[in-house]
Amino acid sequence: MNILLVLAHPEAASLNGSLHRFMVERLTSAGHSVRVSDLYAMRWKPALDADDFPARDTAAPFDPVLDSLRAFEGGTQTADIAAEQEKLLWADAVILQFPLWWYSMPAILKGWIERIYAYGFAYGVGEHSDTHWGDRFGEGTLAGKRAMLVVTTGGWASHYAPRGINGPMDDLLFPIHHGILYYPGFDVLPPFVVHRTGKVDAAAYARITGGLGERLDTLWTTDPIAFRRQNGGDYEIPALTLREHIAPGRAGFGVHRKNSESETLVFEPGRL
Repeated sequence: MNILLVLAHPEAASLNGSLHRFMVERLTSAGHSVRVSDLYAMRWKPALDADDFPARDTAAPFDPVLDSLRAFEGGTQTADIAAEQEKLLWADAVILQFPLWWYSMPAILKGWIERIYAYGFAYGVGEHSDTHWGDRFGEGTLAGKRAMLVVTTGGWASHYAPRGINGPMDDLLFPIHHGILYYPGFDVLPPFVVHRTGKVDAAAYARITGGLGERLDTLWTTDPIAFRRQNGGDYEIPALTLREHIAPGRAGFGVHRKNSESETLVFEPGRL
């Protein structure tokens, strides 16, 4: 299989850098074809701006949506954007690896998404009608591919538990899982989360790589998070709200999954 690893960490000698190298070796040893986007090493430009569209009409106001569409359809995107889109189309599975900074992904990774998710490529795709509101949330350009997050945090697992001070990890990752990965069609796998990264010794590292290795080995057999398909009948269109008989009396992120059981697989030093 073809696997794209996207790394967003500025230090190669970090835990993330070591885990990245472990993943490359594990996957290639298993016979997979692996490509890497190491965003800091690439010195990736994170800001989407008018410079991304060199063929645009500079006399007109910059419109990120329309200028994106024109560049994508006209083949005038910058080379770095087109190259990353090609990697996504090549890949059967994509792994995004990053430290959880300020409750989200690092800015460089968010900028990677914003720049390569062009109009006509990752959004604005498909028919819009009274029964079908575009090819998204389970459909789209990247449908049939798998995606997984590998996330590290300095905090304890309890800090991200349902009653933890930071909020549930499933909720923190929902905008990425549902809004960035599921939106253009990925089947989203449960994340691999490593907590207490400042306390990782040799024994803990062995347990982390043991668990991560198992996740990589089962990348094609692990059940994805059971998000509801937008056009599958659960949502009123065009309101895009759940029908009254779906999860009655409930609200929040969890209602957009067909089950409310937590899928987050967590590693804590000392146990797997």
